[in-house]
Amino acid sequence: MLIRAATHQDHAAVWQMLKPVFRSGETYAIDPDISEKDALNYWTGADAGCFVIEQDGTIFGTYYLKTNAQGGGAHVCNCGFVTGPTAQGKGVARAMLVDALRRAKETGYKAMQFNFVLANNARAIDIWQRAGFNTVGRLPKAFNHPKDGMIDALVMFKTL
Repeated sequence: MLIRAATHQDHAAVWQMLKPVFRSGETYAIDPDISEKDALNYWTGADAGCFVIEQDGTIFGTYYLKTNAQGGGAHVCNCGFVTGPTAQGKGVARAMLVDALRRAKETGYKAMQFNFVLANNARAIDIWQRAGFNTVGRLPKAFNHPKDGMIDALVMFKTL
C-alpha cells in the first residue's frame, strides 16, 4: 500500500469515507449534518497535511496531521483517521498511524495527542496503546453517543 499526500482529485473518495462516519455521529465530535465542502475543508485543510492510503488506485483510508495548539503548544500535533468499509482487518489504520508518527517527527513535532478518543472505540484505543500512547486524561460523559448515550472521552498522548 502507498501512503501519499491527498490531492484535489482525491476529494470525492475522501468524502465517501468521511460522510458515513460524520453522519453516524458515533466517533467524531463533528456536526452530523456538516456539508461536503465544510467536511473536506476541515479534513484536508490541516496545516501539516492530509494523506490517503491506496492500493491499485483504490483509496482505503485517509488521515490528517495538524498542529494541536499554537504558541507554547505548537510542538504537539494531532491527527484524525478514517478508513473505508473495505479496509477493516487489512492493517490500514495501523499503517496510517506509523506513517503519521514518522511524518510528525520529520516535521519537527515532539509529541502527538489525540484530544477526544471515545471510550467505547475499543479498536482505536487498542491501536493507539500498542503504538505507545498513554491515556493522560478522561473527560467524563463528554460525548452524547447516538446509541450508547453519554460516554467518556479520552485524551491520549505519546512523546515522539
